[in-house]
Amino acid sequence: MVMQLQSLRDRQVASLEKILNLNHASQEPSATHHDPSAANGLIPKATPILNSDGDPIWKVLVFDNLGRDVISSVLRVNDLRGWGVTIHLNLNSARYPIPDVPVLYLVEPTAANLTMINQDLAKSLYSEAYINFLSSIPRPLMEDFAAQIAEAGTAESISQVYDQYLNFIVAEPDLFSLGLGKETYWALNSANAKDEEIDTLVDRTVSGLFSVVVTMGVIPIIRCPRGGAAEMIAAKLDRKLRDHILNSKDNLFSSQGQRSAHIQGTPTSRPVLVIVDRNLDLIPMLSHSWTYQSLVHDVLKMHLNRITIETPMDEENPSKGRTKKAYDLTSKDFFWSRNAGVPFPQVAEDIDTELTKYKDDANEITQKAGASSLEDLQTDNPNTSAHHLKAAITLLPELRERKATLDMHMNIATALLKGIKDRQLDNFFQIEENITKQTKAQMFELLNDGSKGTEPLDKLRIFIIWFLSTEQEVSRADMERFEEALTKAGADTTALAYIKKVREVTRMTMMTSAPTQPAPQSTGGELFRGFSSISNRLTDRLASGALGANFENLISGVKNFLPVNKDITITKIVESLMDPMSASSSAISKTEDYLYFDPRSANARGTMPAPSQARNQQSSGLPSALGSLGPGTGASFGQRRQGFSEAIVFTVGGGSMDEYGNLQDWAKRTSAASGANAGAPRRRVVYGSTEIVNAEDFLVGELARLGREDR
Repeated sequence: MVMQLQSLRDRQVASLEKILNLNHASQEPSATHHDPSAANGLIPKATPILNSDGDPIWKVLVFDNLGRDVISSVLRVNDLRGWGVTIHLNLNSARYPIPDVPVLYLVEPTAANLTMINQDLAKSLYSEAYINFLSSIPRPLMEDFAAQIAEAGTAESISQVYDQYLNFIVAEPDLFSLGLGKETYWALNSANAKDEEIDTLVDRTVSGLFSVVVTMGVIPIIRCPRGGAAEMIAAKLDRKLRDHILNSKDNLFSSQGQRSAHIQGTPTSRPVLVIVDRNLDLIPMLSHSWTYQSLVHDVLKMHLNRITIETPMDEENPSKGRTKKAYDLTSKDFFWSRNAGVPFPQVAEDIDTELTKYKDDANEITQKAGASSLEDLQTDNPNTSAHHLKAAITLLPELRERKATLDMHMNIATALLKGIKDRQLDNFFQIEENITKQTKAQMFELLNDGSKGTEPLDKLRIFIIWFLSTEQEVSRADMERFEEALTKAGADTTALAYIKKVREVTRMTMMTSAPTQPAPQSTGGELFRGFSSISNRLTDRLASGALGANFENLISGVKNFLPVNKDITITKIVESLMDPMSASSSAISKTEDYLYFDPRSANARGTMPAPSQARNQQSSGLPSALGSLGPGTGASFGQRRQGFSEAIVFTVGGGSMDEYGNLQDWAKRTSAASGANAGAPRRRVVYGSTEIVNAEDFLVGELARLGREDR
């Protein structure tokens, strides 16, 4: 069905475009702005409203930091211009009067932001104001704002005030974060965090999740483990949804353009929202992955879909030095859309395929036009055929865009390969594929091997992964030897004090998984041998400018060395809730006691835990996923065994690109397997977290901070 093909990003883009269009919606299709593939019949697509002269209404866009992050993740400057935005500014920056132009505000409903808006109105910086709040403004704040407006006499300057429910950031089609910062895990697990801070964090999380389900147009079934922040968030979200449905006759889920079928249908036609605590499994936050998007996130520190890498100033003369280039990985990037979630060796193959295709298309066009190169088509060449010249010039913009995209990904691949070679990420990935088979002696040898990469943090990461995974007993003397080896390698072992504390907790909740397909037959020495060839020659290829050259020799020996399909803990949890008939008995046993909330049901509701109990009580020795902090609502056997075709998975305390990729792989794999059954729905999993955090930030910024407190 069409509704299952629509992504969270599509819906957020449609909502933002409506805001940019002064909250005017039209049934007329729009194919001139954002990615046409985002269009669908479920959301009315807006077209720019025009002034009396037939031109778009030009406007100023003013946002706060969260508003900036929300917009910049899915729209670019050209998209904004297409909707009449001539200039975009931060609310807290110095701004000058533009009195003849209306202003769009996209901000959080805070007292500070409202004061700034009121000051703008008093100074008459803009002609009229269209105020859009990212989440619902509390009534006391709204009353204070109204009093300020009345006192200043600026009410006539306000044209609109809307609650937009968009306080979440979409990075990939079905990946979102709430932008709550990189300290949420610390706050929920530290004895030094104040209860007020935790309560604020929980409330902001509930608000963000409410906005996600409003944007998706669904009222989900909510499942979560007992205890900790997950239960608190689930209970509060259940009450917020329940109150909204009961108190609003024309509620947000019954408005035009929403999926009313989900509201009126049976529970199985609705998605399941799975909320879990980060302590369920820490390994994905630290692991070395081999997919394209995970490597970009880890090695190149991608943030809000933007990366910065160093490239030669002159590819033909590297001695001229290097310069930094920023790249945006957007939904319009055909190569990223197709390859983000695939293993890096396959990305290398696809680059080769696309470069060959580009060269063939360019040659075909130039030959028909009678030119020797694409550049000749832009000059007055008497030998060019007038008949073919028009068609060739029409195709030039598309070819140029393809070439720019491929150039960008070649530069990204070069930067990744440099990181792989310098840090020996291939070796770490290979070891982590079979981490439970590593003995203490092998780990000790790895930590003491000075030739294993240039980044001590990689050794600390792989040791923590082994320590949390191994069934072997690690004595105090063993730990002292390991810590000494890590310190000698240059790693900061502060985080280990906390890791030792939570080891027993995570061992209760983690689930190991056997590969779903046989591992490729190869010897350890052969693994990734092809990448040494890529590393040596890809840069030469760029320097020579030979975009169309074939580089089969660069990827020889790589094809057979791809990661095996292996479901991680959160994927097995989701499988047990979405498809209990196919899930393993170990996964079923882990989720058997999960709470069940149905905001539309009069019975499936829980008792609200005390606010302070949102803290993960590590000091008590009880795992947050197992301890009963509140009565909650136990699910009946039928409720525990019902299946779902769609899920929203949310981790409290930080998210991982590895988990997102693993869930998408599972959904694609199982959808293909069930496709043989006539009418079987395609599975879809939306993944989100309080913040998407890379391994370095999580380890250095949060685990080490907790380790210092436990020393």
